[in-house]
Amino acid sequence: MRDYEFADPEIVRAVYRPDSPLAGRDMLLEVRFWGLRFRFGVRVGGVIDETRTVEGRDVRVWGWDYATLQGHLEMGQVDYEVWKWLDTGAVEFRIHVVSRAGRIGNPVIRLGFRVFGRRRQVRFAKRACERMACLVAGEPAVPTAGEIRIGAESEARAR
Repeated sequence: MRDYEFADPEIVRAVYRPDSPLAGRDMLLEVRFWGLRFRFGVRVGGVIDETRTVEGRDVRVWGWDYATLQGHLEMGQVDYEVWKWLDTGAVEFRIHVVSRAGRIGNPVIRLGFRVFGRRRQVRFAKRACERMACLVAGEPAVPTAGEIRIGAESEARAR
């Protein structure tokens, strides 16, 4: 998760200095859509590494968040967390997004974002969950968007 491997490279790729600390790391995201590439900056904020008690159960939580920087199509923050329930060993990958449209000067891009933006967010999250399920399972080849089947079987694996 630290290296953004859960993100499907057919949807988004991240460029950053791998030797920089995770907290405060600047990342350049290259978002791909219909053969187009858009580049946006984000900055990693906090890193979470703690044990919580939820409904009487202990869970180990590790994760981080990033916020969009000026020039991004959206204004907001994305939180990524891996939860490991200590009583069962079950692992959950959680993504929480708070965003709204940013200032988009180009009317064609603004319209495209309004029409496709939310669907692209949901697609990114589904693919990220699929890929994380493969990573947690130790599968040697983590599938990309073209290789993932979305359906009952894959959704069960993502949970």
